[in-house]
Amino acid sequence: MTTCFLSDKVNKLDFEPTVHLYLPVDKKNRDYFRRINHILPGAAWQLSVCLVALRFAKLFFCFIEIWRIMKALVLFSGGLDSSVCLGMAVSRYGADEVLALSIYYGQKHKKEMEASEKIAAYYGVKRITLDLGEIFRDSTCTLLEGAEGDIPHEEYAEQLSKTENAPVSTYVPFRNGLFLSSAAAIALSHGCEVIYYGAHADDAAGNAYPDTSEAFNRAISDAVYIGSGNALRVVAPFIDQSKAGIVAEGTRIGVPFELTWSCYEGHDKACGVCGTCRDRKRAFAENGLKDPIEYEE
Repeated sequence: MTTCFLSDKVNKLDFEPTVHLYLPVDKKNRDYFRRINHILPGAAWQLSVCLVALRFAKLFFCFIEIWRIMKALVLFSGGLDSSVCLGMAVSRYGADEVLALSIYYGQKHKKEMEASEKIAAYYGVKRITLDLGEIFRDSTCTLLEGAEGDIPHEEYAEQLSKTENAPVSTYVPFRNGLFLSSAAAIALSHGCEVIYYGAHADDAAGNAYPDTSEAFNRAISDAVYIGSGNALRVVAPFIDQSKAGIVAEGTRIGVPFELTWSCYEGHDKACGVCGTCRDRKRAFAENGLKDPIEYEE
């Protein structure tokens, strides 16, 4: 006769021949199995095997849920910050499950768009483009075609000292709000569950770019999550970090910084003196690294 008994010291069933099957056991269960085994010899063993099978099936589906493939959309300009976001997404989800969205918004040059195409090809991800230039046609932002005024060649702190707490002249009005709203619609259409974008603390400092702040990120993240029926999340991995932190992470995961473009000017080489060039050079220097792109100054 095959016998079955339950150890009082360990949470397992012991059988003869020796079989160890881990199950949640209490006194009620022990008495139950003993009664079954007494009435139908061997039945307790068979029932135990069934329970173990059910438990492993449950664990299997739990693991499937945890490790199931997710698809991510990256708001991707071709600049340093969004390129690190893209590298992170590819590292986590795989190139086949990442979609890069590059948006033209009427900027004076195409250098960013060209860079985004090269970097998307480097990672082997699908890239789609969107033209929102018409929306900003009447903007006075100095980054845009047709706008009066030159792009400032000075530190953001100097620019902010002249604005009386208003955004700097290179702030594109509500750009991230518009971009993330558009990205949400596209992400849902492609079955994505998460959107990455590269907002960081340096850009938000002093209200230079208010749509990169933590407060804005919380609000837009809630709006996208609720508006998508709880199907889509917004992730800003650098929202509380400096650009130096982004360079450090990009270096760690091997982002091809030499392919990125950050400069607001559209020359053959980065100008080196606009606000974003200054921030970029400082970020590499703080990491003890040499920026791999060339500068005019």
